[in-house]
Amino acid sequence: MNKLQKLLLSSVMAGSCIGIGGTVYLKVGGVEGAVLFSIGLIAVVSYKLKLFTGAAGFITRDNALELIPILLGNILGCILLSLFPTNLDVTNIIASRAACPWYSAFVLAIGCGVLMTTAVTFARQDKWLPLLFSVPVFILCGFYHCVADAFYYAVGWQQLSPTLLPVYLATVAGNFVGCNLPRLATLVNK
Repeated sequence: MNKLQKLLLSSVMAGSCIGIGGTVYLKVGGVEGAVLFSIGLIAVVSYKLKLFTGAAGFITRDNALELIPILLGNILGCILLSLFPTNLDVTNIIASRAACPWYSAFVLAIGCGVLMTTAVTFARQDKWLPLLFSVPVFILCGFYHCVADAFYYAVGWQQLSPTLLPVYLATVAGNFVGCNLPRLATLVNK
């Protein structure tokens, strides 16, 4: 298996893990569902899978282009997991995204990106509590996560409209910016 194939397989698996987290969140709901969503990111980090928001804050010039196949693989993993018959209702999530201006989605996604890079940074140091808190915090704050949203969109594909594309692209961009903001903290503290 070549490097690109391994990257894509890892990315598809990561997207599937986030889909599992999204499934439990939609089934349970509330604070409990938000906490249980963390299992998706715990699996991604534990198995060292490639998740867009887990990789974006750690990119270098040498591997920046890997983010494209990572995101595409994550989306494919979400689509695959959405094919399981689980009777999930994403109507409210899709409606809220459709009503959100792209610039608001961008800002909401920045918050999620900061939390995801913080969670992964500490988990890589074998400190898992920030990860356990970061996922429910981004969900309860209403922040947008491009891979979780890909799962919700895949589940509710019949409800999608072209107006969601700029919102989704702004979410991806906002996650990227947010994932890289913690780098400023490391620069300030040097």
